[in-house]
Parts: sequence; structure tokens; C-alpha cells
Amino acid sequence: MAALAHQIGCGLKSPSLWPTHLSKKAIYKKNSSSQRPYIVKAAVTAPGVSVPTPQTRERARLKEMFEDAYERCRTNPMEGVAFNLEDFHHAIQEYDFNSEIGTKVTGTVFNTDANGALVDITAKSSAYLPVREVCIHDIKHVKEAGIVPGLREEFVIIGENSNDDSLILSLRSIQYDLAWERCRQLQAEDVVVKGKVVGANKGGVVALVEGIRGFVPFSQISTKSPAEELIEKEIPLKFVEVDEEQSRLVLSNRKAMADSQAQLGIGSVVIGTVQSLKPYGAFIDIGGINGLLHVSQISHDRVSDIATVFQPGDTLKAEEMAQTFRQRIAQAEAMARADMLRFQPESTLTLTPDGILGPLSSDLPAIGLNLNDIPLAED
Repeated sequence: MAALAHQIGCGLKSPSLWPTHLSKKAIYKKNSSSQRPYIVKAAVTAPGVSVPTPQTRERARLKEMFEDAYERCRTNPMEGVAFNLEDFHHAIQEYDFNSEIGTKVTGTVFNTDANGALVDITAKSSAYLPVREVCIHDIKHVKEAGIVPGLREEFVIIGENSNDDSLILSLRSIQYDLAWERCRQLQAEDVVVKGKVVGANKGGVVALVEGIRGFVPFSQISTKSPAEELIEKEIPLKFVEVDEEQSRLVLSNRKAMADSQAQLGIGSVVIGTVQSLKPYGAFIDIGGINGLLHVSQISHDRVSDIATVFQPGDTLKAEEMAQTFRQRIAQAEAMARADMLRFQPESTLTLTPDGILGPLSSDLPAIGLNLNDIPLAED
């Protein structure tokens, strides 16, 4: 700025732009009354002195302006600047982040394809989210996991692309952390969960629980079915060991079955799935427990072919059968009380051949008590 001011100043170096000599020249004008001189000031220029023009005056103004600006920059460079040094440091902290592996960053998805998604994390270049790092479950396209342009999410940095220095992000790692935390909570609560069997080996089967592969030893499986028959089936499980650091998740089907059996009792209403049919009845899966529904308990009418009533895979709720069972118990108890009264004449009650309890004295109602009116037992 100082150099520019100097150049302007050099261009203005000339004799004074304003005249230094003025002369007064009297001009007389005749009129009818008298002659009165008009004094006019006129510029008299010395030899070699130029007359100021609008261009030269503008150059002088610019020179003064630049000299003033140069002086302000030299003495107080931040005067009049709204963006101060503190704002500058704040901006650096806001847009600069740690790009080390394992660091969590927040970004916005702005483009997707079958292989992954591009994410803006305010870095020097966009970051990339591969499809394999989108979800703990196997998917073919990022949209299956809800990854669409405009989505703002927290990611974790897992690597760097050496070709363009772009960062590689993951959601899968964050989801795994949450899944392990959920497994620890379920273990602490000692609850029964459902796990889908996805594989088998010589020591047991592999089941998915909360998206994590867990191992179920054969010694912890209650059923005697071959491992191959359990593939793609869901079985009840309880947690035996949850160790995220060692990536070790051990489960037990036997412990889950023991808890389920402890909660069942005579008269319990349960929901089951028909597993197989036999001439004498149907085997029903009740939460991992196999139960036999005898042919005599399927219907009030005689069933000659169970296949006409059930098919494997049918879901049953034995609510009507349980109600009939409770009714029969209530009737049996009433008959037992009636039999007892038959041998206790001192009770002043008698039992008619129709099953009616009647009075022996004139004080009691003449109609008696009908055993068929006995209410059913409460649940």
C-alpha cells in the first residue's frame, strides 16, 4: 500500500497545482448614470505551471486516502475489522477435528450408491462410508439401513484412503458397541431372549443375539435334534458369558428351558406351534419346550385323522381346552362334595338321583341346589 501511495505521489510531483499569483483587473462598464468598475479576480499562471484538472484532483484524493490507510495498517491493523483474532481461533476449533482412527465425527450424507455413501464431515475432502460398514446385519444397499442423502449421523473413523487421503467411516462399529452394552444389560437382568441359529460346528451351534454371533455348546442345548435341524430356527437362550474385549459371547438353551418350565403349571394357557403329527397326537413347541397334545384332547368329537385338524407350523392357543379342563375340575370337586354329603346325614342335606341337593327340614328352600349351577373355577 505504501508503494502504491508512493507511485501516486510521484505522479503528482509537479509545480503547485493551484496558482500562486492572482491579479485584479478592473473592468468598466458604461451606463447611463456613471461608470462603475467591476473587479474580477483572474488566475495568472507562471511559465511551466499546469492548471489543476479533475483528474489531478482525483489523484491527489487517492494519494491522501492510501497514505491514511497505510498509516492505519501500520499503527492499528485490526481497526474496523469485525472478524477478530478470537473469532479466528474459534473457527479453527469448530472446523478442525481429530482424524485419528477411532475418533467419532458427525457428518451429513450427500450422495449414495450401491457400494456406499459419501459423507460431508467438514474436512478437506469428503469421507466415505462403505456398504459393509453401514450395519451389523448383511445388506446389499445402504438404503436398506436408512442411509439417504440429507441424513446427519455420528460416525467413527476406521481408516484412510491412500489414493485421495479421504477418510473411511463406519456405523457398524458404533452399533456393535451398543449391542454389547445391551447384552450386558440382559445378562444382568437374567432374562430369556430369542436367538436365531445361523451355523453349527463340532462343539455346538452359532446363534445371533442382538446382532452379535454367540456360541451355544451342545451341552447347553436341551433338544436332542441334530444341529442341522436347528439352522434358521429361533430358540430361547440365556446369557452365560459376555466379554466384549475377548469378543466372547456364550449362551445356554438349557438354562432358558429350565426357567420356562418353572413358569408353567397345570391349567396354564400357552401359545404353541405344531411341530409334527403322530397317530396318537401332535407335538407342540411351547417356547422351546416340546409338549404332546393327545388326540383325545383335541376335540370333543372323535378325531380319526389329526391331519384334518392340524398341520405342522400351525399356531395354537389352548385357551378353550383350558377352560373345559377347569370346568371339568369344578364339576368333579362338586361331585366329590356331594358324595361326602351322601354319607353325612347330619348335615340336614340330601342328594336326589338327579344330582340335586335338597333340604331335610321345612326351613330350607324346597328347590334345593343344582350342581350344574356351580360356577367355573376362577383363573
